[in-house]
Amino acid sequence: MRAAVYYGQEDVRVEDIEEPEGPAANEVRVAVEACGICGSDLHEYTAGPIFIPDEGEPNPVTGEELPIPMGHEFAGEVTEVGEGVSNISVGDHVAVNPIIYCDECQHCEAGNYHLCESGGFIGLSGGGGGLSEEVVVPEEKAITLPDSIPTEYGALVEPFSVGFHAVQTSDFSAGDSVAVYGTGPIGLTVIQVLQAAGAGTIYGVEPQDSRRHLASEVGADKTINPIETDAAEYITEQTDGGVDVAFEAAGIEQTVQDAIASTAPSGNITIVSIFEETVELNPNEFVMGERTLSGTLAYEGGPQSDEEFGAVIGMFESENLDPEALISSRIKLENVVEDGFEALLSPEQEAVKILVEL
Repeated sequence: MRAAVYYGQEDVRVEDIEEPEGPAANEVRVAVEACGICGSDLHEYTAGPIFIPDEGEPNPVTGEELPIPMGHEFAGEVTEVGEGVSNISVGDHVAVNPIIYCDECQHCEAGNYHLCESGGFIGLSGGGGGLSEEVVVPEEKAITLPDSIPTEYGALVEPFSVGFHAVQTSDFSAGDSVAVYGTGPIGLTVIQVLQAAGAGTIYGVEPQDSRRHLASEVGADKTINPIETDAAEYITEQTDGGVDVAFEAAGIEQTVQDAIASTAPSGNITIVSIFEETVELNPNEFVMGERTLSGTLAYEGGPQSDEEFGAVIGMFESENLDPEALISSRIKLENVVEDGFEALLSPEQEAVKILVEL
């Protein structure tokens, strides 16, 4: 079968690989129909391996190391089920929760499977990848899509679950004023979830015109170009002291510092980004204002795989979230490097979310 395989920095190859074995007991085979390219995939492409296990350092759960088939935002049709599968049938369309976990560490024992000490994600840590024609996964990871939702939207359940989890784990309450720094795919999902959850004024901070415009379309009340306006100063003035909650979704030092500076005393800053470099922080910003800084990673996995995925699917079905708004283009697997990775990294391009059709 055809797959996009990661070999190292700026080295992703679309090539023939062997079809996955199985399905074994409690597993299902999924014919992938659509897969998104995530910001994490771009980090791996430009600066990895990060989550992807390097040569000689296999992932403890999968036992795999690069080269690894990529893709962790994907959906498709179930074509075969293994013995013992009871909740999924051949012909079902599913979104795949890619969390991989050991089920033995303290985090797994506490039910925090997404924080597993040895875990990772399908498409980054082994176990196949959504940028492949077929994937075999445990039944618990295959979350059924209702007939009313196009299967390709199932590939967007994963990034929206990141935004949903970020809001859930922050100190946000309905009516709070909020600043979102970075309105790329994840920032946009955060904005949509916040609006659906009853946020007060939402400020979106983004230098790219097209993304700033899209932020307005999906729920931001006010948008700011930080190149032209001091975002932290503007937000602080507009809110008479700062927002209740801020989300950092850009992954650079300046946005972290601005998110802190624009948050009111006793407010919360939640970092959603993955960083390629360390950043400087002034602890006095937290001490003197009793602000809190928290991080958020992914979404619930393991036996809870359907909880946040299921909530997002329900919000797709009720139209409280709009996955179509994020899709910039649809491309073929054979063109995933040039029209996918390179397009998303090009300063001339304005793509937000590119879906790969298989």
